[in-house]
Amino acid sequence: MGQVKTILGAMPGDPLKGLRAADQRWQNWRQGKIGAPAMVQIGTEDCPDYDCDVLVCGGTLGLLLAAALQRRGWRVIILERGPLQGRVQEWNISRSELQTLLDLELLSETELREVIATEFNPLRIQFHGGDPLWVKDILNIGVSPRRLLAVLKEKFLTWGGKIFENHPCTGITVSPQGAIAKTEKFTFHTRLILDGMGHFSPIAQQVRQGQKPDGVCLVVGSCAQGFAANSKGDLIYSFTPIRNQCQYFWEAFPAHDGRTTYLFTYLDAHPQRFDLAFLLEEYLKLLPDYQQVDLAALDFQRFLFGFFPSYRRSPLHYPWDRILPIGDSSGGQSPVSFGGFGAMLRHLERLTNGLDDALTQDCCDRQALAQLQPYQPNLSVTWLFQKAMSVGVNQSCPPNQINDLLNAVFGVMAQLGEDTLNPFLQDVVQFQGLTKTLPRVNFKTVLPLLPHLGVGALADWLRHYLALGLYTSGYALSQRLPMGDSYQAKRRREAWQYGSGQDFHQAGLTEQD
Repeated sequence: MGQVKTILGAMPGDPLKGLRAADQRWQNWRQGKIGAPAMVQIGTEDCPDYDCDVLVCGGTLGLLLAAALQRRGWRVIILERGPLQGRVQEWNISRSELQTLLDLELLSETELREVIATEFNPLRIQFHGGDPLWVKDILNIGVSPRRLLAVLKEKFLTWGGKIFENHPCTGITVSPQGAIAKTEKFTFHTRLILDGMGHFSPIAQQVRQGQKPDGVCLVVGSCAQGFAANSKGDLIYSFTPIRNQCQYFWEAFPAHDGRTTYLFTYLDAHPQRFDLAFLLEEYLKLLPDYQQVDLAALDFQRFLFGFFPSYRRSPLHYPWDRILPIGDSSGGQSPVSFGGFGAMLRHLERLTNGLDDALTQDCCDRQALAQLQPYQPNLSVTWLFQKAMSVGVNQSCPPNQINDLLNAVFGVMAQLGEDTLNPFLQDVVQFQGLTKTLPRVNFKTVLPLLPHLGVGALADWLRHYLALGLYTSGYALSQRLPMGDSYQAKRRREAWQYGSGQDFHQAGLTEQD
């Protein structure tokens, strides 16, 4: 492991042990040893007295939705396997995306300012062989998870919510009247369970029955001090051709205690793929060229590493009544993104309103809950983009193929302006922007990719693209025609709105003095 072992081995907290544990899981997944735990079962036990209306399994991002529901007057309990606290590493977000925390009255403007750790501009987009594109106000806010979750936790408890830390859920029984969740010490009766346990949720694994992910984003990085310049960021950057059957991408963000840099790549879970330790070794090898800094001059504060699986069958629908996946458990973000915080904020108001309706109208059966995690064609169309940015283990292609494609695509979007570019950069694909962009991309750049993508993938993409257009038209019509206010009608409007990216709004928060 070379430099990785030397540097991580000298750091407090034993990050080397964490890296080895993450790599063991990644190796198991590459070998198809994913497992399908029997977490949920069907029962007939009565639930005459509910301990709560909603029980949330997994409190990191689940706390946001739990607090919003508790604020509405529902009784909410959170089960968390460890201490409920945010990590040190900042979550990068755009300022306008934070507006929902104010709209739902989860934070005041003063509290929001206090949880923002950093703010900077501009950010660079550049690919090997191309010119830089500088953008502003995209992922330029660093929110402190520690501060954010501490504020929300205190408010949640003040509003009457309950948190059981160091008590992971060990089993769930679903009955006609409710659901029963168990820990090693406690049993809770509830009307509804929200699975916020993330990508590796045992409930989601039970539903997927050991299925390998269709795509993976492998990520390593660090936060360090010692950089000469730390006032700008990189949104996505590459300075090498295809390397080790992967295209390497970089991100960099100023942080309150240094500069955070990430190296990430898109690939599949083929058994021959390299492990995280190898990618971290590559990161340390290339970081000096990327940031124009001597590695010995850096004071590393912490390291980050992980893999983020994605599935074409997403958002995931659970086959039981009274259980709904939220956040990463549901797969409700695009396969090109690993920003779970942004995806949660994007859907927070929609889910809060929908769950409020579901509880009020007792719409907690699986068909009704599935309408809260509907098909989203604007996310499904991005599967082709993920595939275009990855290279197969045995695939032979020109070394700069992916860089050339991205230079062409982003060059066109830059010419079309912020209305096209900015939604895409915030993981929101819209029919209008996509329809304007694709015909303008030089076909000579796209042609070499077609054999790699395959007829099946192209046909599948076309289906989602046409659905994106239909959803766009459907939402426009719903604004002019009466559709009623039933639970089903509201969910249909929301599916069209969010599925076509019409929830995106660039305006919003401005910095308060």
